[in-house]
Amino acid sequence: MKTLKIVTLALMGLLVSCNADKAESKNQNEGNNPVVEKVAEKKAPLKQIKKGLPTIGLIMYNQVLMTEVTAPIDVFTKPSEEGVQLFNVITIAETMDPVVSEEGLIMLPDYTFSNCPELDIIFVPSAYDMSTTVKNDNIVNFIKQQNTHTDYTVSNCAGAHLIGESGIADGMKIVTYIGGGEELQENYPNLKVQDDASVSYVEDGKFISSNGNLASYISSLELLEKLTDKKHRKRVEANLYLDRLQNWGK
Repeated sequence: MKTLKIVTLALMGLLVSCNADKAESKNQNEGNNPVVEKVAEKKAPLKQIKKGLPTIGLIMYNQVLMTEVTAPIDVFTKPSEEGVQLFNVITIAETMDPVVSEEGLIMLPDYTFSNCPELDIIFVPSAYDMSTTVKNDNIVNFIKQQNTHTDYTVSNCAGAHLIGESGIADGMKIVTYIGGGEELQENYPNLKVQDDASVSYVEDGKFISSNGNLASYISSLELLEKLTDKKHRKRVEANLYLDRLQNWGK
C-alpha cells in the first residue's frame, strides 16, 4: 500500500512537471517570451541626432533578416581616419517594443514611425515571408513619406516588394533576392526588375537595391563610396576583413 502511494505521488509530480513544461512552451509560442518582456522594460531613450550629419534610417519589423539591418550599421558607423563620426545611423520600427529578427536576435528601435526625424537615406530590409509586411499600411506609408525627401532609398532582398507596394520606384530598375525576380515582376509590373541570377546590385537614380543577406554589404559599401570617397570605403572594407571573406580557403 505504501509503495502504491509513492508511485501515485511520483506520477502526479510527473504530470505537474509536464504541464508546466507545456505551459512554458505555449507561452513562448504565443510570443510571451520572458527575454523579450525583460528587454521591453529597458527601453533606451531616443538616440541623439548630431546636427549637420546625414541621417540614415533602417526599418525594422518582426522576422526581419538580421544581416540586412546589421550590414548598413556595420558600414556607416565606422568613423573617418581621424576618428570623426560621419553619419547618424538609427533604427526605426512601428513601436518602441523589441523587434525579434528571423534569427532570434532581439533589437530595440531608436525611433518609431511617428517620431522619426527626416531621413536622408532609408534602408528597407526583408523577411522570408513578406505577405503580411506588404499589407502593413504603416510601413508602406512611412516609406512613401520618407522617400519624398531622401537622397537615396535602398532596398535589400525582398525589401523590393515594399518598394513595389509603395509605388515610389515605378519605372525604375530594381533587383531582389536570387530566384525572386519573376514574382516581384508579376506582383509589381511597373518596376523594371533585373535578372537576379547575374545581378547583385542595381542603382537607378536615387534607388539602390541588392540581393540582400551578405550582399547587403555591397549596396552599403557602394553607397558609402558615393557619400564619402574610395579611400574611406577601402578603410571600412579593411576594418571588416572583407578580403579574408573573399579569399576564404585560398
